[in-house]
Amino acid sequence: MAGGAREVLTLQLGHFAGFVGAHWWNQQDAALGRATDAKESPGELCPDVLYRTGRTLHGQDTYTPRLILMDLKGSLSSLKEEGGPYRDKQLDAAIAWQGKLTTHKEELCLKNPYLQDFLSAEGVLSSDGVWRIKSIPNGKGSPPLTTATTPKPLIPTEASIRVWSDFLRVHLHPRSICMIQKYNHDGEAGRLEAFGQGESVLKEPKYQEELEDRLHFYVEECDYLQGFQILCDLHDGFSGVGAKAAELLQDEYSGRGIITWGLLPGPYHRGEAQRNIYRLLNTAFGLMHLTTHSSLVCPLSLGGSLGLRPEPPVNFPYLHYDATLPFHCSAILATALDTVTVPYRLCSSPVSMVHLADMLSFCGKKVVTAGATIPFPLAPGQSLPDSLMQFGGATPWTPLSACGEPSGTRCFAQSVVLRGIDRACHTSQLTPGTPPPSSLHACTTGEEVLAQYLQQQQPRVMSSSHLLLTPCRVAPPYPHLFSSCSPQGMVLDGSPKGAAVESIPVFGALCSSSSLHQTLEALARDLTKLDLRRWASFMDAGVEHDDVAELLQELQSLAQCYQGGDSLVD
Repeated sequence: MAGGAREVLTLQLGHFAGFVGAHWWNQQDAALGRATDAKESPGELCPDVLYRTGRTLHGQDTYTPRLILMDLKGSLSSLKEEGGPYRDKQLDAAIAWQGKLTTHKEELCLKNPYLQDFLSAEGVLSSDGVWRIKSIPNGKGSPPLTTATTPKPLIPTEASIRVWSDFLRVHLHPRSICMIQKYNHDGEAGRLEAFGQGESVLKEPKYQEELEDRLHFYVEECDYLQGFQILCDLHDGFSGVGAKAAELLQDEYSGRGIITWGLLPGPYHRGEAQRNIYRLLNTAFGLMHLTTHSSLVCPLSLGGSLGLRPEPPVNFPYLHYDATLPFHCSAILATALDTVTVPYRLCSSPVSMVHLADMLSFCGKKVVTAGATIPFPLAPGQSLPDSLMQFGGATPWTPLSACGEPSGTRCFAQSVVLRGIDRACHTSQLTPGTPPPSSLHACTTGEEVLAQYLQQQQPRVMSSSHLLLTPCRVAPPYPHLFSSCSPQGMVLDGSPKGAAVESIPVFGALCSSSSLHQTLEALARDLTKLDLRRWASFMDAGVEHDDVAELLQELQSLAQCYQGGDSLVD
């Protein structure tokens, strides 16, 4: 199916994971649309790693994400579980029963105005109810539909976004969406709030068998499956769903990579006592159980802390975002995710998920931190050495794992990706005879510049680095977050004029960091302060007091792995 690609199956578990995933898949879709652009470097990233080819009942070729997502009743809005491209109105109407029928019809959700305009502009749904899919790379799709005029970019308003499906512009396979009907997305009753509830979901034969069937469907069509990436909410009951899903994957697909991204939404407030305590317990239980069953685990959040003490959200010099909006926070995290996952999505010389995890998780350090510079600050007329020298000795990226500022902490191993820098800017273009202002300016390739910079920053650290020409796509429905940037994401003086930002350079990293020592110990301290008798509702969901005691011991043991010690390179 994938023509030699090292396939990855994505699991998306929870509603905030849905927000991050929607932006992620929109960015992949935007990159597919640019695959034939002469300005782009061909073949750097392999879309077949994440996508699969298929065919509808009407013989229409499709190219859809290799994806299983789980969410709660009421979370889909107008999105259909069976997936747009495969829906057949004629089959929907065909009923074998010839007797009297009573129809109970649930009130339809109104489609988000952005998606109504998107479908009109794309022209993918014909009058007979059959989907006409736009063209896909390497001739895998049907010819594109043509229109007399090119539609303007469609931008959803923040007020119109209630759920992640309100801005997802990618068509899904019928096997992708798995709804947990026993819990509600909206309202105060019937919520999936606790880790134990989430674990029990995948202990039920109905949901366990449904997940296993979908896994087998996608896995059996893969030729070179390298592993699974799990996008999982940590703050609610989906932490338990993710833990059981990772355990199932480890049992059934031994030897495959399992990289888990534990997601936490924006800031929280002291006044919401129960929600904050549940958040702490879910995060701690989820983090430890996912670590047990995954090759690598990385928390992702724009918050400043995983514990009970609220910390302000992180700042980006060239981004203006609202930390209370999942639509904004998830866009930033998806952009970081699209960058740090580059190594196992490369066309040429990819780093497998297993190899990446092994490099970063030596000596039991299976939890890593993420950071990113969004966008990477390259001004017109500057070279890559010029931009890197501006950072001085400071850590160049903004922390994205709620582990505090990385300054003063130790890095044991790191995987770094810099993307979207034009080749002409990779090295310094000094006039012959001009002495180079730094050793970076004397380098002859961009790869050499990046490797030497990392060596100077962390001289005793094992660093893997990749330099790509391909930028990160931030076209609508990506929100307007950028200030003082050109359409290609270059940093400008003053307010930009003209077209919106379409793509940006991004500098991202995964790091095994000593900052996790303090973070994990702080989690353990917060847990020891809890009077569990006050939170009997959490315990009644399937967690014993002995489980909490064991959790504390495991957290403290894991924290010790990140205390001092040596890096891989002496």
